Amino acid sequence: MVTFISAENTPPEMPDKDPAPPPAIPPTPPSKVPFTTPMDPSKKENDWAMITHLSGLCSAIGIPSFIGPLICWLIKKDEYPKVDFAGKEALNFQLSILIVQLVSIPLTFIVGLGFVTFSIAAIGGLVYTIIAAVSASKGEDYAYPFNFRMIK
Repeated sequence: MVTFISAENTPPEMPDKDPAPPPAIPPTPPSKVPFTTPMDPSKKENDWAMITHLSGLCSAIGIPSFIGPLICWLIKKDEYPKVDFAGKEALNFQLSILIVQLVSIPLTFIVGLGFVTFSIAAIGGLVYTIIAAVSASKGEDYAYPFNFRMIK
């Protein structure tokens, strides 16, 4: 079968020119361009001081509470002065809490008051550790109250 092309069934003529390109996306203004900076050294120092304080909470996973601050302090004390101060404070505080809790154990059997002192030491240790970590994250040095300063 042969098909004849007539004026009625001819396809419309295509224009000679190319279609207009889509509108270009305007460049992002400089104020909107995401900008990343390297971490500020003082921010790193504050973060390490905060981690040093928070590492005293490692007793929640069965590690003695003074081990975390001791490790952080030994690793970073020469690099960051704030970590040196925070490490000494956190280590002294965690050792103080440990001493109070160890003394409380025999007092529980002898006087019955040891349970109260043990609980107060545990709750105080948690609260003051969190307060110290928040202070350190803001760049402030935090000295624990009720702290036997054995390491100076």
